Amino acid sequence: MASTYMTPGVYIEEKNAFPNSAVAVETAVPVFIGYTETASTNGKSLVGKPTKVTSFAEYLQYFGPDAANPYVPQYNISDTAPTTAGFVESEDNTITIGAKKWYVTSNSPFYMYNSIRLFYANGGSSCYILSTGVYGPTAATPVTAVAQGDLTPFEVLTKEFEPTLVVIPDAVALGKVAYNTVYTTALQHCADMQSRFAILDVAQQGATETTDAVISEFRNDIGINSLNYGAAYYPWLKSAIVTPEEVTLSNIKFTGDITTILPEPIVATIEANFKAEQAKATAAITAAETALTAAQAGTDAAATAKAAKALADAKAAPATILKNYYQGLKANSPSYVALLDKVRAAMNELPPSGAMAGLYTMVDNNRGVWKAPANVSVNMVNAPAVNVSHDMQQSLNVDVMAGKSINVIRSFPGVGTLVWGARTLDGNSQDWRYINVRRTLIMIEQSLKLAARAYVFEPNDSNTWITVKSMMDNFLTNLWKQGALAGAVPEQAYSVSVGLGSTMTGNDILDGKMLVTVKVAIVRPAEFIVITFQQQMQES
Repeated sequence: MASTYMTPGVYIEEKNAFPNSAVAVETAVPVFIGYTETASTNGKSLVGKPTKVTSFAEYLQYFGPDAANPYVPQYNISDTAPTTAGFVESEDNTITIGAKKWYVTSNSPFYMYNSIRLFYANGGSSCYILSTGVYGPTAATPVTAVAQGDLTPFEVLTKEFEPTLVVIPDAVALGKVAYNTVYTTALQHCADMQSRFAILDVAQQGATETTDAVISEFRNDIGINSLNYGAAYYPWLKSAIVTPEEVTLSNIKFTGDITTILPEPIVATIEANFKAEQAKATAAITAAETALTAAQAGTDAAATAKAAKALADAKAAPATILKNYYQGLKANSPSYVALLDKVRAAMNELPPSGAMAGLYTMVDNNRGVWKAPANVSVNMVNAPAVNVSHDMQQSLNVDVMAGKSINVIRSFPGVGTLVWGARTLDGNSQDWRYINVRRTLIMIEQSLKLAARAYVFEPNDSNTWITVKSMMDNFLTNLWKQGALAGAVPEQAYSVSVGLGSTMTGNDILDGKMLVTVKVAIVRPAEFIVITFQQQMQES
């Protein structure tokens, strides 16, 4: 547009008639923090670098098992009770085979991989993976790594703006440190960012532990800061993520021969045949290597190729022998099948945060972030690890002393496993009691914040105020139409105030401040439905 007009003619000026529009930000993009088996792409390490994945296949591509040398979770089998601190004998970690009792203990503290599987099984979509370290094929503990120099994982995440949920499934393996260090840091991180919500796990409950003891330890160590930015779920889940085909003898670590555990007489024959086949395969590989070396010394290319193929076939034989060995044990030893089932059950007991992250995504996509992520069924889960009754849940859902509500996952006959709680850890707060209220306000805040950025340094006058107010009114009206805000008419659902004498003084304008006040009536869940019955007099 010309600033001055000196030449006769017709000039066209275009002016914007409508304010910028505010767009709702994504609400269910979790970031999973923990250990991964691998972490690389194109030869570059991804440890300490938040990486977005859109499917489980993509997760496997960057962080999945090493095809050449995969990690095998192992469970120790011993005929004597472990002396490790905290071990308590229970039905979950013992198995009687024949007349002998065996103790089954985990040697695998990693939950990220199966938690991601549970996430996608329950409606998960895009997510971020922040690997804090990798572990090798036989590692009992991870090889730790510092994220991006001296930065902690949460400091790294301050540079990422898309994640809206924080999930740390591996933290529970740390014991009390998870509560008073990792979890409290996660809650503070979410409060500082004002754009995230933490999904936390309560420790796995042993067979002889009481629910009160497990919950009390969590509540005592979690602190009181930033509780409205997180929710905790209990108990762990007995999932069906790990299939029977994934569990073999390689997952079992024991001393001696397999015949010392399995009592069936045929096991000794199967074992002897297996060792004989292994010896033959080893000899065949040695002979094939010798033949290939001899062929390579000559000039006959066809003979060399034939010898190379013979060596490849010989090296492939041990895998087939091992597979047949496992199948033989399965077909002839009921004790072996029972042992595999015990190990598989232990592998399938997982913290609930991965499944909940998937359910948050599913509910947000189908209904909206304003719908409480509760009264929905959990997929790929057989049952909760602890059967919580109606009376037991009372003290979990409502914490009279400190308000630290714990959301319970319960099993209902004929219905299945349902999420039966929708409270944040700040359960006594009238403002932030419910998860959907906290997350809906996060969405509104971040959406309007990004939209208002276009008006930074604009003239602080009535024209700008009217434009900003119109933009926010349009956004909130659309939310009201979708059911996010409560009210018969928009005026009852929200209000936006901005202007001199309303939200600002003359000094505020001189200081360069444009103050906007937004009030919203967010819909709240009907947590308690009370139906009153009363008899009336017969009238005819």
